[in-house]
Formats: sequence, C-alpha cells, structure tokens
Amino acid sequence: MTAPVPGELPPYAVGQLLRRAHSRAARAFSEALTPLGIEGRHFGVLVVLAFDGPQTQRDLAERVGSDRVSMMRVVDDLEARELAVRRPVPGDRRLRAVELTDHGRDVFHAAEKSARETSDALLAHLEPAERTALTGLLLRFLQGTGPAAP
Repeated sequence: MTAPVPGELPPYAVGQLLRRAHSRAARAFSEALTPLGIEGRHFGVLVVLAFDGPQTQRDLAERVGSDRVSMMRVVDDLEARELAVRRPVPGDRRLRAVELTDHGRDVFHAAEKSARETSDALLAHLEPAERTALTGLLLRFLQGTGPAAP
C-alpha cells in the first residue's frame, strides 16, 4: 500500500472532504443569513414552502431530510418570527399545513439573494464548467445507492 502524498488526503477520504466543504459553505451561508434573523435550517424549509406551497410538517421533514421533532422546532421558530403559519388541512381535522406569510415570502426572497451571492463567492475560484461539473457530481453522489450513514 502506497502512502498518500504529503499534504494530500488518501482517495478514501471523500467523507472528510465533504465534511470540510460543508463546514466552509455552512459557515459562509450562516453569516449571510444572520442579518435576516434566520438560520440554514429555516431557509431549507422556506425554500420548500416558497416553491411548492403549503406542506404538512411530516412532508416538510421528509423533503428537507429532518426528523419530525426537529421539524416541529423549525416550524415553531418560523411561526415565532411570523414567517410561516400552520393552517387546518381541509378534510382532515388532525393535520395542519405550514405556509409562508407575506413577511416569510419577503424574507425568503432576501435569503435567496444572499444564498446566490454566497454560492457565487464560494465558487468564484472555479471556472463556470467546473461549477457545473461540481454540482452535477454532487447530485449524482446524493442519488447513489452506496452505504448510508448508520
């Protein structure tokens, strides 16, 4: 077995590279969202609501890859900030759908602008074709059928 080149990670370190990339991107994005009074977990839910309309908490949790308890906390946060409301689902008295308020829509648009600017800044050192390739490869990676985290 050959040792990796000094300063380089071995080829099996994909998890470490992804974690470091996530940390860098999450930190930059968190700083961009702070003036808007939201966090990345809030933005993920705002994106789904903005593009797909009202959703049950169960559906939101599934869409953003969260558990139900964490989703309840996020929706509670969004309601406290007057960004979303829970409304009864017609035909099912037990269910509530979460939907954006007008203020939530405004904050979403501002956050989306920040997300674009942050993404552009993070990828500024890459050529346009490299940006496209990186995004495409990450999407393919996520669709893979390899082992999942325990």
